[in-house]
Amino acid sequence: MTTGVQLTKAGIDLGMIVTDSAKALAFYRDTLGFRHEGDMPFPGGGTMHRLWCGESLIKVIALANPPEARAARGGIPAATGYRYWTISVSNLEEITNACAAKGYTVAVPAREIRPGIKISIVEDPDGNWVEFLQAS
Repeated sequence: MTTGVQLTKAGIDLGMIVTDSAKALAFYRDTLGFRHEGDMPFPGGGTMHRLWCGESLIKVIALANPPEARAARGGIPAATGYRYWTISVSNLEEITNACAAKGYTVAVPAREIRPGIKISIVEDPDGNWVEFLQAS
């Protein structure tokens, strides 16, 4: 019988292929405030921008030869696979408003989904959904 994963790190590493690294960095680093650790060459050609969100490493990857296929836009109901990820925050209204002010699409405006729990969802420049969750 397996005991399941035995974690060696509190966070996860998440890799995403982007169409425009400057736009992705403007969103994740400049708007959301992720700490930019640095860049490194990506095997096969391209650049990996390493950003920290708490204890999770977000790998923003711009390939030298971008793939023709794009992820389905439209959020959760548009396709199977990873559709969104959640960041727990203490300033949901502030970050949602900051994203809107910079022209990012707010797919789900701030709202209470159950007593004491509010969410909002914003699209990154490639249409990926980022959910912000605030517990009171």
